[in-house]
Amino acid sequence: MHKTKILLCGCLGRMGKAVCELAEQSTEFEIVAGTDTLYATTLNPSFPINSDLEGFQTPFDVSICFLPPTAEDDIIYLIKLSIKTKKPVVICTTGLSERLVSAIDEASKNIPIMLSPNMSLGINLLTNVLNRMSKLLHESGFDIEIVEKHHNKKLDAPSGTAYLLADAINSPLEDKMNYVTNRSACKKERDKNEIGLSAIRGGNIIGEHSVIFAGANEVIELTHIIQSRDVFAEGALKAAKFLVGKTAGNFTMDDLINT
Repeated sequence: MHKTKILLCGCLGRMGKAVCELAEQSTEFEIVAGTDTLYATTLNPSFPINSDLEGFQTPFDVSICFLPPTAEDDIIYLIKLSIKTKKPVVICTTGLSERLVSAIDEASKNIPIMLSPNMSLGINLLTNVLNRMSKLLHESGFDIEIVEKHHNKKLDAPSGTAYLLADAINSPLEDKMNYVTNRSACKKERDKNEIGLSAIRGGNIIGEHSVIFAGANEVIELTHIIQSRDVFAEGALKAAKFLVGKTAGNFTMDDLINT
């Protein structure tokens, strides 16, 4: 049985290690190489780890990127390598700059590429639900707030997933909603056409997201709680397998879910 050969960038971080563990337990995947800037000379028992992709030549089928947003140049290099080798790439990094988003959009003209700030099946199903219910609730006078909680090592706030959920709500509302991330910056009543995004950082919380629809006499709250990073790792591997063999395009987890 042919195993999907994976180049894993950010292989020694929390998520990289989770992907490695699941891949080792699977008969479908093989990590053939990895990158991690903090441990440039470290060798994993099963695959080599380098500090960057300079001079990289190991054959692979698809790459998975769990690099932090601060590694922007490395992510750009990975995208260029993917275009050069005509291999798909799954980018799981959150808090991307406009430069990176533009590079991803441009790359999708040449290779299959998937950008998802959250690889969880549950979160992506939640976005579908929010997309269907937000117009009715907003027009019925409900205010919309998103609260997210993560561990104290997370760099970006609000999370990429919080924005993913906000975008799912905003899309059927013709993108007229404004995102408010700091209410303390202005002293005024809440505007009808806004979505509040609040971030909490503490301990080792893997990820919790709550979407609150607050009406005059009732409140609807949808909450998703991650209990293990394996959820993200499983999603990344499924996305990688999904992209292999696809033609060029900018794919989402919705495309995977709807197959």
